[in-house]
Amino acid sequence: MKLILPVELAAKIEPLLPRDTTFVRVDNEGNFDGDPSGAEVYLNGFKLKNTTLHKVLAAAPKIRWQHTPSAGVNHILTPVFLEHDILLTNGSGVHGIPIAEFVLTYMLYHAKDVSKLQDLQSNHQWIKWSELQELYNKNLLIIGTGSIGREIAVRAKAFGMNVFGSRLRPDPLPNFDLIVSADEWRSLLPQVDYVVVATPLTPKTRGLIDADALRLMRKSAYLINIARGAIVDEDALLTALREGWIAGAGLDTFSVEPLPSDSPFWSLPNVFVTPHSSALTPQLRDRIVELFLDNLTRYRNGKPLRNIVDKKAGY
Repeated sequence: MKLILPVELAAKIEPLLPRDTTFVRVDNEGNFDGDPSGAEVYLNGFKLKNTTLHKVLAAAPKIRWQHTPSAGVNHILTPVFLEHDILLTNGSGVHGIPIAEFVLTYMLYHAKDVSKLQDLQSNHQWIKWSELQELYNKNLLIIGTGSIGREIAVRAKAFGMNVFGSRLRPDPLPNFDLIVSADEWRSLLPQVDYVVVATPLTPKTRGLIDADALRLMRKSAYLINIARGAIVDEDALLTALREGWIAGAGLDTFSVEPLPSDSPFWSLPNVFVTPHSSALTPQLRDRIVELFLDNLTRYRNGKPLRNIVDKKAGY
């Protein structure tokens, strides 16, 4: 069996492959170090470009299974990809711990007014004030209760927060005080202090956080997006941040990435911008490799794979 491996993960994976497998490496531009034509399995790299994906599909027409290390697959489900009969699996579950920790970072950054404390330190000022907030007993709404949303809930409950969630089927989940359907989450906005966007980007969720949603939020509320930039109407969000509809935002993802240097998000005082890095820890790559190798064993033995993507639903 021949595999196509991304250059950024190949060194970790190759020593662990079964002896009867062969492999070809591919870089971020779709250049191979060998002949990929007989490959049956494709593990794509990080930040996969459409052009690279399409080069691989054209060069390796026998691919039957593709695994992506990302949880989101909106960048893979192109018309060209959908023309092929390829089983797609994703990295759902491997990002939950670091992203959940980062969400707590955003909330604490806001609650403890870290930027003001840093300004005081820079100016050598010893000033105490009592406006710092606690996360305890604050209301958190997590839009999307997949693996990332559930890890966020675990940590939020440890801080004593009231955790609400939104999902297609509003079945109860551990660490959530309330679960509502995907059509009901807006009714919770007037009572929550933090809103976390953790849902996949699909045609139904594009622009989900719009001006109407932002106007429903408290003026003291804080929006956090660790999912995909296009889920938020960024023009509406800029207006909300400038005019004080909400208190601020922690944004790890944007519609255009890298975020252009002239974007107003960089300089807004009530925005914490991070470069789509909330999942990036050394442990992440180990989890990616472990999941892929487990699925490879399943694939070779004809067993069901983990994290099969519903290509029609988009996740």
